[in-house]
Amino acid sequence: MNAIEEVYKIARAQTLIALCSTVPGYWFTVALIDKIGRFKIQLMGFFFMTIFMFALAIPYHHWTLPNNQIGFVIMYPLTFFFANFGPNATTFVVPAEIFPARLRSTCHGISAASGKAGAMVGAFGFLYASDAIGVKKSLMILGFINFLGMLFTFLVPQSKGKSLEEISGEADQEKGTETQSG
Repeated sequence: MNAIEEVYKIARAQTLIALCSTVPGYWFTVALIDKIGRFKIQLMGFFFMTIFMFALAIPYHHWTLPNNQIGFVIMYPLTFFFANFGPNATTFVVPAEIFPARLRSTCHGISAASGKAGAMVGAFGFLYASDAIGVKKSLMILGFINFLGMLFTFLVPQSKGKSLEEISGEADQEKGTETQSG
């Protein structure tokens, strides 16, 4: 196989993963974000990403055998589904809702830049880590990082069913101002 054929096969596989898992993950988020809430979606996404990463990592040698690769091909896209029906979607929705109005655009920009930086560290870090310590240990590290993400989700305020002013605390500030002036 020459380089162009290899690039074509990789691009085709990534396109299939995107069409079959990433895009439906976003559709599920759009359909359910107001019904089940941002907190539950993010928590569930991190939980299942953790489960699938460990399910890929712990028996990694099993997945490399020719007869078992279909299981890997099923579980790997599920991590993308739950990444998008989870933290990928909520990390740009929640910052737009929880920061105070006067700081919202600045804080949302900082959050977005931090997310992009984290994605770059994750992508290049996985590449270098898999070369240095192996794919199995790299997947274990990703599973642990997903678990940490799940724990940090408990620090994020729930914004389901609340106005932007209620979430940011501006409604309370306005009531306090009205009480003092009245």
